[in-house]
Amino acid sequence: MKILQINAVNGIRSTGRTCTEMSEYFTRHGHACHTVYSVGNENCGGIAAAPVPECKYHALMSRLTGLQGYHSPIATRNTIKTIRDMKPDVVVLRNLHANYLSIVPLLRYLGKCDVPTVMVLHDCWCFTGKCTHYSSRGCVKWQTGCHHCSQLKADHKSWLFDRTKKMWRDKLRGFAGIRRLAVVGVSDWITNEARKSPFFAHASFRRVYNWIDRETFCPGDSKIKEELGIEGCRMILGVSSSWSDKKGLSDFLALAEHLHEDERIVLLGRLPSMELPDKVIAAPETSDVAQLAAYYRGADVLLQLSREETFGKVVAEALACGTPVVTNRFTANPELVTEKTGVVLEEMTVQSISQAVHKVLEAGKAHYSKACADFAADRFDKEENLAQYGELFEKMCEI
Repeated sequence: MKILQINAVNGIRSTGRTCTEMSEYFTRHGHACHTVYSVGNENCGGIAAAPVPECKYHALMSRLTGLQGYHSPIATRNTIKTIRDMKPDVVVLRNLHANYLSIVPLLRYLGKCDVPTVMVLHDCWCFTGKCTHYSSRGCVKWQTGCHHCSQLKADHKSWLFDRTKKMWRDKLRGFAGIRRLAVVGVSDWITNEARKSPFFAHASFRRVYNWIDRETFCPGDSKIKEELGIEGCRMILGVSSSWSDKKGLSDFLALAEHLHEDERIVLLGRLPSMELPDKVIAAPETSDVAQLAAYYRGADVLLQLSREETFGKVVAEALACGTPVVTNRFTANPELVTEKTGVVLEEMTVQSISQAVHKVLEAGKAHYSKACADFAADRFDKEENLAQYGELFEKMCEI
């Protein structure tokens, strides 16, 4: 079987590591698996399709015209040529919004050549006019037709025009033209949301949780506190590729005022230029998975405060390392945390966050660790979850 993935990144960040791990799995089982990508590396059959100047042009034109996913003719031709030459048995679409593809001709070609297509939902962009997330705003226009968008300056910014009506209709026509279409949600929450979209009225659905490499993300010792100069302190970890209030940054900063003398917050990832409170430590983003695992193992609790998560891989990775988690009740977050593995917040106030964090810290990491690792092994096993994709691919090829 020949499998072709299309994703914004390869080998880096959450979805990029997912691509390489899928490629490694299917290659090991005697299949060919490649990834067309924009940013990253050529690990495991990666195929760079997007010239850097064109990506920059796309980003500018997206802002000027309000159309995201329309301004990459070279990269799109390269991608279609790869599909034509490779003749894959299955095409796996992941994140298509990163200024690197023109979605209309891509979907049209997939429909024309009748290749089985799997749309993996890492966010909501593919079934909205432009938004990667909408739940915090309570918007439901995506179910009947986007228009008069109140979030033109959010997600993929439009400086001047609201083109969400056109983008919604173009995606509707594009997905409708793909006869053999399956939609995979990485959580129950996003799978159930996608079922409401007219884009996928003829598609089959399956939920497959993202997986964790438990050989890397597993309980063990860590010297990360020593490296950070906080040995002897209890460590509250936050992880995000890029920090903003959408990821709970302001809540972390407010929490710092409620910490005890022997407690520190460590924020891993890119932070905006700002002065941090004394008890908050900035740690640069890392693509080194061994180092990332060391942060999880060294933490006494992971605090995840984003209100819009389609899965929350940092939560799953922390659990696999035996680290309890405090999160909130929004979107997919409650699917990943139980009473035995942490706390799910019913309300998001600094007092409730502080109480939950201190509840976990007072109980002690050892109180939760085995349950966390067992939960991750049960739900996020790499071999088992990738095998579910294999079953889906084989079934689609038989249609």
